Amino acid sequence: TLRNLVPPFSPHCPTIASGEAALPPSLHRDTTNLELHSWINCQTDERMWIAMGHTLRKNLAPGLALSLRNAVQSDRVPEKDQKDLRVVDGKPCKKKLTMSTTTTATTLVPSKPNIGVYTNPAHDLWVAEAQPTKEEVEKGESLKPGEVTVAIKSTGICGSDVHFWHEGCIGPMIVEDTHVLGHESAGIVVAKHPTVETHNVGDRVAVEPNIICGECEPCLTGKYNGCENVEFRSTPPVPGLLRRYVNHPAVWCHKIGDMGYEDGALLEPLSVALAGMQRAHITLGDSVLVCGAGPIGLVTLACVKAAGAEPIVITDIDEGRLKFAQEFCPGVRTHKVEFSDTPDDFARKVVAKADGVEPAVTMECTGVESSISGAIHASKFGGKVFVIGVGKPEIKIPFMRLSTREVDLQFQYRYANTWPRAIRLLQGGVIDLKKLVTHRFPLENAIDAFKVASDAKQGGIKVMIQSMDDSER
Repeated sequence: TLRNLVPPFSPHCPTIASGEAALPPSLHRDTTNLELHSWINCQTDERMWIAMGHTLRKNLAPGLALSLRNAVQSDRVPEKDQKDLRVVDGKPCKKKLTMSTTTTATTLVPSKPNIGVYTNPAHDLWVAEAQPTKEEVEKGESLKPGEVTVAIKSTGICGSDVHFWHEGCIGPMIVEDTHVLGHESAGIVVAKHPTVETHNVGDRVAVEPNIICGECEPCLTGKYNGCENVEFRSTPPVPGLLRRYVNHPAVWCHKIGDMGYEDGALLEPLSVALAGMQRAHITLGDSVLVCGAGPIGLVTLACVKAAGAEPIVITDIDEGRLKFAQEFCPGVRTHKVEFSDTPDDFARKVVAKADGVEPAVTMECTGVESSISGAIHASKFGGKVFVIGVGKPEIKIPFMRLSTREVDLQFQYRYANTWPRAIRLLQGGVIDLKKLVTHRFPLENAIDAFKVASDAKQGGIKVMIQSMDDSER
């Protein structure tokens, strides 16, 4: 039974943590307000997507106008009592998966049932059956026009996943019901709707987790990270990717060739760093400060190093992470932040580590007020502090320091048009992120993975949750 497989875990409730409490109640979600719109031109029988900075035109059969409205609703967990749920492992597949063709979709026969990783407002964490079901995947019944089913093979745990579990919210994004986590994923296409011609069953893909409307001003100008109607995987109430099977629009499933699934999952945090690099305009020989040696800070460090910045200083409060940063990017200089330091103290020590060179650009990856203030004080005249990290809704900043030193303060929100570039960087060996993966867990043991990811003492950098055999890595 599910109780024997994965007892629920809560950081706030000892009885739940010990597995004695009952499983969370009904897995029901209100989906009435969730919609995904496609832009249909019925006159010319074309479906037009504004995606990745350009218009992707898809010729359809005459008179066929397809709607992707409510595309993600097939992900919702059905209304049923938790006590009735069962998870039964499928038998290992000893030969190549057989192809099944139906009137609705082309599929590979799945070998195991779909399960996912859930949290809720009570801060429980558990593994349970998920949508689409194994039978729906096999028959292709749950696919909407333009969608493919991806068998997720590797998913990285993001700090936001831990935050949604522990805190139940990030700013206005609130966990109000049962919620599936995860948005850093890669896998293989196992089913596709007949309308999909760009992808084939068997394609390895990385899943870009946003689903945009293609109609609002940001979408129409290529800045789709600002889509007014976006549905971003794992951002409540949109269910995430930490499942064995997920239906997703093919246009947001980027082919990765023979790239490993872990590398494919790392494309999401790499895209975050690339979006910052693109807006910060870091050039060869720029002096750069990176604040924070967590996963995003380390990926950003790799990008800054590849861009030819020098000198580079990275800061953190954890000596272990700074040591890791030096091994990850040899030649980088490190500074351990002391809580007692003032912004001026921080600035003086950072500049000293760079042999007296003030940073032209700071990539601030913590979102912490004191770190942002310290970066502003350290910046050269006319420098730039670029904030990638997510912090509190309101913070204090040294306005006069910004003003009298002409320091630009910039921010970013997610990413746009970065995934093809990220794929090229990993495939070409320009950037190698493999060392970031410190822990791996099977999907069934996702609770253990989250315990490691949420405990700094465990030494985890990027914790991966996998649903694959050794031969698939």
